[in-house]
Amino acid sequence: MLVVMFLWALCFPLITAGLELAPHLTFATLRAVLAGGALVALGVMSSRARPTGRSTWLLLGVAGIGATTLGFFGMFHAAEFVAPGTATVIANTQPLLAAALAHLVLNERVRPLGVIGLGLGFIGIVVIAGGGVASQGGDDDLRGIAYIVLAALGITVSNVVLRRLAGVVDPVMAIGAQLLLGAIPLAAISAVTESPSDITWSVTFILSLLGLALPGTALAYWLWLTVLETTPLNRANAFSFLVPAFGITLGIAFYGEDLTVPTTVGMVITVAGIVAVNRSHHPPTTAANGSSA
Repeated sequence: MLVVMFLWALCFPLITAGLELAPHLTFATLRAVLAGGALVALGVMSSRARPTGRSTWLLLGVAGIGATTLGFFGMFHAAEFVAPGTATVIANTQPLLAAALAHLVLNERVRPLGVIGLGLGFIGIVVIAGGGVASQGGDDDLRGIAYIVLAALGITVSNVVLRRLAGVVDPVMAIGAQLLLGAIPLAAISAVTESPSDITWSVTFILSLLGLALPGTALAYWLWLTVLETTPLNRANAFSFLVPAFGITLGIAFYGEDLTVPTTVGMVITVAGIVAVNRSHHPPTTAANGSSA
């Protein structure tokens, strides 16, 4: 889970670099097609089982529309309108939304300690992003906020569906299929609203696309579904609060950003929240006489 969150954190600078050289949805479509195609090709070459059954393909289609179509559409467009701090706070409501949906659909119970942990994780993100939000000094564009909420809802639905498919379908083929299915609406919209000829095929763009599509998407989503085969969604999702923290760490290491007091405090609160969520999933200790300790 830590590797997945680190790979997702790498996506932010790669998206920023690529958006300067390609239209939003064209870039998003290329990301989805390259990542999905690589996984399907790997699955075919290694003779992995292909998804079968109408219900399985229907769920994969829902996951693709959620994570790929809505998720990519929202996040790639939100960068135009919303400050990074605000985007971080809104996007990281996703684990809270997923907890409620997982309770309704997957019958995953959230214990009181887990609720506290999810709340602490969100508070930590608010603290980390607080300086960035305050420094913008203007009203957020409602369109940008709407894009982020759309992406968060799409990813929430997709995660619940993927948790339901975990252990039922091969993770490589499943993630490859959902990426390719989700890329179809993106490609259709980009064909109408954008021109592929506007892409600047520079070394920077190619490296951004490859890094975003292969380790940042294909590998990360494959590992994510593998995690969901054995881990409750609420427990795994709590780790997504680490994505902004990893992003801040990368900024400090490679872009000379300062480690501020709010950032440090927010990271500590976030980690405390993740610990609380994980402890809430541990079975109660049983004493020698068989009673709960």
